[in-house]
Amino acid sequence: MRTITVSLVPPYAAEVERGGLARAGAWARPFLPAGGRAFVLTVPPVRRAWGAALEAALAAAGLAFTTLELPDGETHKRLAELESLAEAMVAHGAGRDALVIAFGGGVIGDVAAFLASVYMRGIALVQIPTSLVAMIDSALGGKTAVNLAAGKNLLGTFYHPGAILVDPALLATLPEREYRSGLAEAIKVALIADAPLFARIERDIAALRALQPAALDPLIAACLEHKARIVAADEREGGLRRILNYGHTFGHALETATGYTHFLHGEAVAWGMIAAGRLALRLGRWSEPEQRRAEAAILALCRPLPPIRVAPDVLLAHMASDKKARAGELHFVLPAALGRVEVVSGVPRDAVLAALADTAALRA
Repeated sequence: MRTITVSLVPPYAAEVERGGLARAGAWARPFLPAGGRAFVLTVPPVRRAWGAALEAALAAAGLAFTTLELPDGETHKRLAELESLAEAMVAHGAGRDALVIAFGGGVIGDVAAFLASVYMRGIALVQIPTSLVAMIDSALGGKTAVNLAAGKNLLGTFYHPGAILVDPALLATLPEREYRSGLAEAIKVALIADAPLFARIERDIAALRALQPAALDPLIAACLEHKARIVAADEREGGLRRILNYGHTFGHALETATGYTHFLHGEAVAWGMIAAGRLALRLGRWSEPEQRRAEAAILALCRPLPPIRVAPDVLLAHMASDKKARAGELHFVLPAALGRVEVVSGVPRDAVLAALADTAALRA
C-alpha cells in the first residue's frame, strides 16, 4: 500500500492499494459520526460491477448505509440531479451526521462532493474512485462542480474529502475507451511536472495499455504525489495549481461545444494538450522534437480519439466563457520543456485559431 498525504489543514491521505475495496468499511468507519448513516453515491455501471463488494465491506464493518444512483454520463452532471440526490437523502433521514461515499468516476466524484459540501452546510465525505481519471486526478484536490449549458464546471465549491481509497483492481471492469481517456491525465502530470516520469510512460506504453499492475500502480501513485504537492502549495488555484489545467482550456471547449456527448473528458484533454503544444510551437516557446515526442506519447496511449468536427472560431468562443479566463482575457498553460509548463497571457487570436486548425487536421 502507498499512502500519499495532502498537507493541508486538516491533512488527508490517499491510499493506493490493489484489492483495497475489501476493507472499505473499516477504512470509512472513522469518518462516519456516531449514529450516522453512510450514503453511497454511484452510477448504475459501477454499482453492477462493484456495488455488492462495497456493500459487503460496509456491512461487515457494521455501517448503516443507503445506496443512491445518479444516471451515468457527463450530461447528468447538472444542478437538477444534485437536487434530486439531496431530496433522496432527506427522504432516507440524512442528517448532519451523514457520510457521503463517492463511488464512481469523475462525474460522480464531482457531484457527490458538491452535494456533501452544501447538504446541511457540509457533511462528511470520502472518495472511492473507480475510473483512472478520478484515481489520478479528480478525487484529490477538493474541487467540486456541476455543469451549466454555458460551460463545464461553472458551479462548484472547494471541499476536500476526509480520505481517498484507490483500488487499481477496479479498473478491470472500466470500458477500454474510458481507461484510455484516463491515461491522458497521467501524461498531463508528466508533461507539466516530471520529465523522468514522461520517459517512463514512453517506455511503458504497451504495459499501460494492457493494464499491467507493475506499470500502472506506480504511475497512479506518482500522479497522486504530484497533485498532492501542487494542491498543498496552492489550494484555491491562485498560482501554481493552474498548471494542472494543461490541455483543459482547449479540452473543456471541445466538451462544451459538442454537448458532452462526443468526447470523454480525457479524450478532450488529449486533444487539448496537442493543441497547447502546437500553440507553443507557433509562439516559439518549445521545440519541434519535444512536440513530436509529446504527440507521439499522447496518441500511442489514447488513440483512437474522436475527430474534431468543430470550427476553430466556435471553440475559441467557448474558451472565452471558460472559468479560467481572467478579466476577460484567456490564459493558456503552454509547455516550455518536457516536464515544465508556463501560464501565458496575451496570446494572439490568430495563433490560437491556427493551432486549433492544425490539431483538427490530425487523424488519431
